Amino acid sequence: MPALPSFPIGDLPVMWLRDNCPCPECRDPRSGQKLFQIGSLPAGLRVGSTAAADTAGDPAVEVVWAPNGHRSVYPLAWLDAHRPGQMGRRDRRTEAGKELWTARDLSARLPAADWTDYLERPAVRARMLESVVRLGFMVLRGVPLREQQVLAVAETFGHVRETNYGKLFDVRVEPDPNNLAFTSSAITPHTDNPYRDPVPTLQLLHCLVNDADGGDSGLVDGFAAAALLRREDPEAFEVLTRTPVPFVFRDAGTELRAERPLIGTDPLGRVREVRFNNRSIGTLRLPADALESFYAAYRTFAEVLLREELRLDLRLVPGDCLVFDNTRLLHARTAFAQDGARHLQGCYADLDGLESTLAVLRRADTLEPLAELFAGAGSTEYLGEPVSMGRHMLQAGALAQAAGAPPHLVAAALLHDVGHVEEDVVTGRELMAGTDNRHSHTGADLLGRWFGPEVTEPVRLHVAAKRYLCAVEPGYHDRLSEASKYTLQVQGGVMTPAQAAAFAALPGAADAVAVRRWDEEAKDPDAGTPPFEHFLPLLTALLRG
Repeated sequence: MPALPSFPIGDLPVMWLRDNCPCPECRDPRSGQKLFQIGSLPAGLRVGSTAAADTAGDPAVEVVWAPNGHRSVYPLAWLDAHRPGQMGRRDRRTEAGKELWTARDLSARLPAADWTDYLERPAVRARMLESVVRLGFMVLRGVPLREQQVLAVAETFGHVRETNYGKLFDVRVEPDPNNLAFTSSAITPHTDNPYRDPVPTLQLLHCLVNDADGGDSGLVDGFAAAALLRREDPEAFEVLTRTPVPFVFRDAGTELRAERPLIGTDPLGRVREVRFNNRSIGTLRLPADALESFYAAYRTFAEVLLREELRLDLRLVPGDCLVFDNTRLLHARTAFAQDGARHLQGCYADLDGLESTLAVLRRADTLEPLAELFAGAGSTEYLGEPVSMGRHMLQAGALAQAAGAPPHLVAAALLHDVGHVEEDVVTGRELMAGTDNRHSHTGADLLGRWFGPEVTEPVRLHVAAKRYLCAVEPGYHDRLSEASKYTLQVQGGVMTPAQAAAFAALPGAADAVAVRRWDEEAKDPDAGTPPFEHFLPLLTALLRG
């Protein structure tokens, strides 16, 4: 009998541990659904004894429960990845599970893909669907110019939500429009159908013709705008999260109503939904003082949403299909000349279907591309440092593991520089040539194929963490290698006090700082490093789903 693995389970909540028993008596082997009720567990439940075990060759711990003798076997990798108190899977519908952005943030990395690649390559499709979840949108290029093709796009990840507009709607000038969208007028940033309960969570727009002068599209990250409002005017933010707003739509055959705040939050106060459409707001019937507070906050938020730096402008060309989160992104349009042809077809769908498709794609995915990256392009030079790119990352992962870091941080340290290496090309050479390749963002986007924000966000922030540490920690800059000092300037230089304060307030800042420190240490040509395979059990336990 092997020795009991040194994994303390005495500090784990008893009911939580028992509720997660993976045995076939407790979970259906096919569906994974639980076969017992929480109330059916015996009173006085406690751990009777523990022993070493294994599952398919991986170390595990067996727990015998008192008073009924039920046996549970927990893989250590699972326990390590799910230990209470660690940063686990967040509610992906809230701001905590998103990457908030301004137009500048996406200027060099628009989430776009060719339609054929999207259809034929599961990794491309997963990357694009992940972009909708994380950034709020994707653009598919070269979608066939056929009527109703937008429905086929929706069916690649979910189901079409039929509304009073039908399964699809035409966005073009109509002779007798029941909606401003069906005119040539400019439309300010808004979300669609706020008068519905539930609101369609996804919208698709497929460009068939766009020869008109004007008619450019625009997107605004409503979650980023709400976060700005919360920071700049917390009182206004609070008013907009607690004031129900009547949204109304009516025409000859339809009357729809819903009362919801402009900014919806979850029980923890995190932004989960934005409903903003000035055309559809009905008459509020509140006390006079409450109306005064609401309209002041409403106006302030409207002004934030119109800030030029928040709006990402796009000109859709024939064959482009824009898919976006209608509970987060506001979309807009410039006016266009009526004598120019402009025709988009649209439909609605829902995020739960898209997330389901994404999860199924990930089930079939493996970590083999990462292993190949370390064996291939990762063996090349590392930006003027005395170690290769792959060796540097392996050292960083080993340092994190030796420091007793939780699994998600070990993974972030191990994978922090994958954005420098893509398909056997060392993109980091651009950085050494004086162009910021934004490898932290590219790497985080790539890793989102397999991992959640607990891994991707420290990677996304690790460059900013260097700029931050240089600003707040005396002597940190002097300890950087010459190559790192050079890239610091290319990447934006030392943070200002205001930038440092804003960085420190980010949810993943502390983890990013930890990764940054291991990053700087992991440049020893004489240090032994474990192979990539050493980290596979840890990485596998962290995989989404």
